[in-house]
Amino acid sequence: MVGEGFNQIMTLEEALNLAQQEGLDLVEIAPNADPPVCKISDYSKLKYEHKKREKELKKKQQVVEVKEIRFGPNTDDHDFAFKLKHAIEFIQKGNKVKCYVQFHGRSIVYKERGEELLKRFAEEIAAYAKVEIEPKLEGKRMFMILVPNKTKKN
Repeated sequence: MVGEGFNQIMTLEEALNLAQQEGLDLVEIAPNADPPVCKISDYSKLKYEHKKREKELKKKQQVVEVKEIRFGPNTDDHDFAFKLKHAIEFIQKGNKVKCYVQFHGRSIVYKERGEELLKRFAEEIAAYAKVEIEPKLEGKRMFMILVPNKTKKN
């Protein structure tokens, strides 16, 4: 039994009686210890503080979303600029951006165009983000992942 001002070994009955006298609960802290360690306290208050602590930890966690931007191998300059603007908005909000070029049918023969497009996109957005995964081809999709720069994040 541990508590405020005392630290002693006693039987379960004695500990329960002591807890009842004080109008509190007998809470087991370390059940695997020999003998088990108990404490006299208000159990509902203990549960409340534990939930509060967990809530604080959840608040401090940062959830990172991955936004996707799709290109075709023949994406025009205006579309490129439009998608670049959206990517910059996503990056400034702290999200990762997955850019990919989707090849349809026989357009897979233009793999170089897709890679050039993604590299150009990375150069244009370099002030806001850095490349986490270089352009890589998987099936009919070539993708690249960008993460926000630490200095430019708003």
